[in-house]
Amino acid sequence: MTKGKGTGKTSREVLKPVDDRKVGKRKAVSKPEKSAPKPKKEKAKKDPNKPKRPPSAFFVFLEDFRKTFKAENPNVKAVSAVGKAGGEKWKSLTKAEKAPYEAKAAKRKVEYEKLLNAYNNKAASSVEDDEEESDKSKSEVNNEDEASGEDDHQDDDDEDEEDEDDEEDDD
Repeated sequence: MTKGKGTGKTSREVLKPVDDRKVGKRKAVSKPEKSAPKPKKEKAKKDPNKPKRPPSAFFVFLEDFRKTFKAENPNVKAVSAVGKAGGEKWKSLTKAEKAPYEAKAAKRKVEYEKLLNAYNNKAASSVEDDEEESDKSKSEVNNEDEASGEDDHQDDDDEDEEDEDDEEDDD
């Protein structure tokens, strides 16, 4: 007998089921298949009417700094260069030099809080209105359920007869 590739192997393969084969090359350890990517949580949609947060003292400073930086460096177009230069300048300022920007930021924060309170009060009142409407719709549904019962239909018929009797009395 000549030994060729797989001659001895074929007889064993035929006798054993495919899953139980131990003859032949080892298979690589199967990695668990990646499941479908998990669906991302949907973000709550932002209300366009909600007031925007006020800028911090640094951003108030940066508003002024941009103007002076652009005047001094008209050829620099990169926003990142302005930001980096502004950050370095802000770090080098003393507390006394930062004070006016911090005061402006505090003033804007107070205004923002007033607007936010007004916005929240308005939103709360609209939620209460929605709740009242949903209560009404629930009661309407309950009335429809009650009306579908046989007892209620008999009561309705009795009321109709009473109304007819009242009309005859008026004549």
